[in-house]
Amino acid sequence: MSFFECSQRFCHPCFLLFAIIVLPLSACTQTGDGEARSESVAASRQCIDCHRGITPGIVEDWDTSAHRANDVGCTGCHLGDHVNEFDVANLVTVTADRCGSCHEERLAQFTRGKHAKAWAVMKAMPTTHWKPSALIDGMKGCGGCHKLGLKSDEEIAELKKNGSGFGFASCDACHTRHGFSVAEASQPQACMSCHMGFDHPQWEMYSTSKHGARYDLKQKGILPENASAPTCQTCHMVEGDHEVRTAWGFLAVRTDGLAPYPGEDEEWWADRVTILQALGVLDPEGNPTARLDVVQEADLARLTKHDFDRERTKMLGVCSECHSDNFARAELEKGDQMIQEIDRLLAKAIRVIAALYRDGVLEKPESYAYAFPDLLTFHDSPTPIENRLFTMHLKHRMRAFQGTFHANPDYALWYGWNEMVQDLREIESMAEELRRTGRTRARAAAY
Repeated sequence: MSFFECSQRFCHPCFLLFAIIVLPLSACTQTGDGEARSESVAASRQCIDCHRGITPGIVEDWDTSAHRANDVGCTGCHLGDHVNEFDVANLVTVTADRCGSCHEERLAQFTRGKHAKAWAVMKAMPTTHWKPSALIDGMKGCGGCHKLGLKSDEEIAELKKNGSGFGFASCDACHTRHGFSVAEASQPQACMSCHMGFDHPQWEMYSTSKHGARYDLKQKGILPENASAPTCQTCHMVEGDHEVRTAWGFLAVRTDGLAPYPGEDEEWWADRVTILQALGVLDPEGNPTARLDVVQEADLARLTKHDFDRERTKMLGVCSECHSDNFARAELEKGDQMIQEIDRLLAKAIRVIAALYRDGVLEKPESYAYAFPDLLTFHDSPTPIENRLFTMHLKHRMRAFQGTFHANPDYALWYGWNEMVQDLREIESMAEELRRTGRTRARAAAY
């Protein structure tokens, strides 16, 4: 029997997706009292017996799970009549809503956080549809992590039609199916497969910071179990709260109703306006655009003082569990200062390229709505100078501010700020060369 045939027999490994975290399964409203839970396992006996031979790893994971300990069987999550490889489509796709039928509070928290918006954010990027389908809907690139986000029934139907019918429960991105272990999802390694690499190397930053080094020693038993050593979840999921958000958001941009944050440096605000224009959130006159609605809906930035202060206050409370309040406040303010410094570098680079558009030295792509380079086109930018700006923004600026907040000096300096300085110098040099080449061509045409 082929792998495809085996995987279609009963409960495909990518269908049995359920729990979120912490809530005791004995309180699960879906399974009811003890007798009903027993019936749930009994009802799944045919699935279990068959899949113990076809996909034993799935059954073994389930056997060690809290679901199994609380008599939650396959049919508790997989609805629909399915008896062989030919009718597997009869199973209803398991989504976060199915998990929420038992873990209602955790689903509500998750829905309010940024992870729930991951799929919508990816789809909202202007050039996502230019990329190979395998990377997006096939989930071998951006989609592989962004599938964590909630999806509409229509989106799921479209994905299934195109052959990507698995991995829609969101919860299973951290609580690996079919064990759905709270212990696993509580470890920082649960975050590393997505939070690493080009534009968000938080794993690299954390694991090589003092925080991460101490937790590594704690896991190895070198430091005692009660040693102070925070994980990703310690700071970003306090007491298991699934509403994951940060004060600065993914883009490290804040406003107070499209005005400067109270008490903020005027030059910094001017730099941020330039960045917001390059993000397409503001037009050349500083007025909001339709893309602002996308950024707001995707929760990519803090657009009110209330939203920023709420998240900053939460983080101060977390830091103050181990550090003094004064120390915590000062360290977070250093992160704000770092963003101010790198915003100045990025804004200068944006203005250099915008001036090339304005002066006709560089042709503005038709897909750009305004006379600014579009920072959300990513590596789809058409020329080396514009692509250098993309790298400056999404790789090096991210590392500078994220490295600061993750207490990693090397990332903040050498992989972040230092690289941005070099980026700006190269962009200025390339711009001068483009202007010189343009002047040479103009003189040649005059003769």
